Amino acid sequence: MSPLITATELSTLLDDPKLLLVDCRFDLAKPDWGSSEYAQGHIDGAIYAHLNDELSSPVTLQTGRHPLPSAAAFAATLQRWGLDENTRVVAYDQGNGAFAARLWWLLRAIGHETVQVLDGGLAAWKAVGLPLTTATRERKASSLPVREFRDWLGTEQVEQALAARTITLVDARSPERFLGQQEPIDPVAGHVPGALNHPLTDNLQADGRFLPAEALRERWLRTLAGRSPQTLVSMCGSGITACHNLLALEVAGLPGGRLYAGSWSEWIRDPKRPAATQAL
Repeated sequence: MSPLITATELSTLLDDPKLLLVDCRFDLAKPDWGSSEYAQGHIDGAIYAHLNDELSSPVTLQTGRHPLPSAAAFAATLQRWGLDENTRVVAYDQGNGAFAARLWWLLRAIGHETVQVLDGGLAAWKAVGLPLTTATRERKASSLPVREFRDWLGTEQVEQALAARTITLVDARSPERFLGQQEPIDPVAGHVPGALNHPLTDNLQADGRFLPAEALRERWLRTLAGRSPQTLVSMCGSGITACHNLLALEVAGLPGGRLYAGSWSEWIRDPKRPAATQAL
């Protein structure tokens, strides 16, 4: 199964009882925007997933801005949604997949393989004239077991691996944020020394859909510069858009990357950790 699905393909699946459609629209500056937009219109059958409340755990003095949810809390969310082993999940957001990719990664990280992201998000759905609804559907709860997340690293692991030169750390933020030229969110500007920059916009076409697989592969092979994709650890500001790069790698046929879950906002919690402002 491709990690992406088109709006037209999705439109043929809405009556499938095995489909779980999840609206992940979000705005970092306006946390209630996504749920408000969902109430005003969403794809028929979709439920809403709030990034802060359901796809992350509460922030602490030691974490970044979007810590991974606990395994138990995430399992409880999935149980409430009625997810089981046979469920096909499709996640979408307002456009380029930056937030939907978070749910895609979380599900893959607990071993649920049948999950896709709507390519181009709700914008692509609207662009082909497909309808929205304000109706909601009840879903029967499931008994999915608790599963721990895999394929991610904590800050100490990243520090150790960088020192040992066993990982390729790739940052999904814009070049301006990566180089410390601007920082609209976090209190410290710059990037982790030794990291490379592959902004998520490099994965996309002008309309917010992903580039074709071969074009993505060419771009990522240039970024990796001979390094194995299995050494790649993806990061960003808080572990959200980092998932977009991991999704792009899957589309490109270059799987095996892992997530630095805390990312930049956790790295800078300790002022002793260095910050760089020059590219390699």
